Amino acid sequence: MDDAIKQSLIDIVGKGNYADSLIDLVSFSYDSSDHAHRPEAAAWPKNAEQISKIMKLANEKRFPVTPRGAGTSLAGTAVPAHGGLVLDVSRMNKILDIRIADRLAVVQPGVVYDDLNNTLAPHGFFFPPDPASAKVCTLGGNVATNAGGIRGAKYGVTKDYVLALEVVLPDGRITRTGSRCMKSVSGYDLTRLFVGSEGTLGIVSEITLKINPRPTACKTALASFTTLVDAGKSVTRIMHSGIIPSVLEILDENTIRVLREHGGMDLPEVEALILVETDGYTDAEADFQMNRVVEAFKAQGATDIQVAENQSESEKLWHIRKSASSTAASLRPNNVSEDVTVPMSNVPELLTGVSKICRKYDLIFVIFGHAGDGNLHPKIMFDATDSGEAERVHKASREIFELAVALEGTLTGEHGIGLAKASYMTLEHDPIAMAVMRSLKKLFDPNNVLNPGKMDLDG
Repeated sequence: MDDAIKQSLIDIVGKGNYADSLIDLVSFSYDSSDHAHRPEAAAWPKNAEQISKIMKLANEKRFPVTPRGAGTSLAGTAVPAHGGLVLDVSRMNKILDIRIADRLAVVQPGVVYDDLNNTLAPHGFFFPPDPASAKVCTLGGNVATNAGGIRGAKYGVTKDYVLALEVVLPDGRITRTGSRCMKSVSGYDLTRLFVGSEGTLGIVSEITLKINPRPTACKTALASFTTLVDAGKSVTRIMHSGIIPSVLEILDENTIRVLREHGGMDLPEVEALILVETDGYTDAEADFQMNRVVEAFKAQGATDIQVAENQSESEKLWHIRKSASSTAASLRPNNVSEDVTVPMSNVPELLTGVSKICRKYDLIFVIFGHAGDGNLHPKIMFDATDSGEAERVHKASREIFELAVALEGTLTGEHGIGLAKASYMTLEHDPIAMAVMRSLKKLFDPNNVLNPGKMDLDG
């Protein structure tokens, strides 16, 4: 990028919304993954028209543009792999409209997830996907990665709530997809095409979301199992019981041991813990569902079941699950956190298989995640300065992906592909599917200026 291009960018967004100092460029060179590459400039657009002008300039001058929200991506999606410009939408952070009668909210992409829910709370509504980074992640990033979270078993993921989008295409044209209706089957579903496309097909500048009434009652419990098989079968029993818990989380024996030995928690020596939460609009509804869950736990041989009787007890049980990632991460300077997903009946086999792989390569690891939708998080801790250990992590990761796909699963349930999993796309997607995806990328972005290097689409 020469000085003329940089001046053109300043002319578009204003001097106060442009940066190319070293300290700024370093901060834009990485996200929450272990990938990094420094851009040549960064800009904060204020509206779709400014994004449009930037994309037109990028196509004319052939420089890459990487969209970015809060940078919470765990897959390198927000890393400017080819340099160029980072286009930061975090200052486009207005909640434009809330229409309770129509069950929708209209927001800009830089709105933080929790800020939307805090605004909806007085109305008795919420936006359910609940990613772990909810306090800081932006809704534009949620759309780009089709983000999910711990409540996915009952409430689904971002794509289940996106009604309409305003999108700036790579060539600068601005289009609108979808509608503000709860039902619409008019034409191709372009909205779903952009959701989860990781900023490779367009830059989202406005989002219309479906919102739900917020449950007013919930019940929490923790169950212990001596074997993974029993824990897995209990999940199957729950799903056959006629109710769907809002939360169904599993922690493997390694995670339990790490929390006991490094987190100071009084936890049993068992192969699995399952944290469950039921919710509803009355205490009786939440209690009825929890009774069904407890019956399933007992029928499958749970050695201990703790049912929280109040908010304080519930928070203590939640503390166990919420401490898993940070406690494990403290064991080594670096870590990789995957999010492979399989059909729920294959969760026990995935757990045992991942454990076997990590032990084979002599790696420190834990496994926890969302048993209610088959989305697990193998987390491997290592020292990146140890080349031998880093290579073992790379080999283990590939085998974990191969295992997940062999179990009818997917490389990613909620983190996305980005840079981290780009080289593994062909494990899951056949040559025809890859050719279709690459042809779509070429159709939308013939000059490959928008978020290049991601999802193995450049081939």
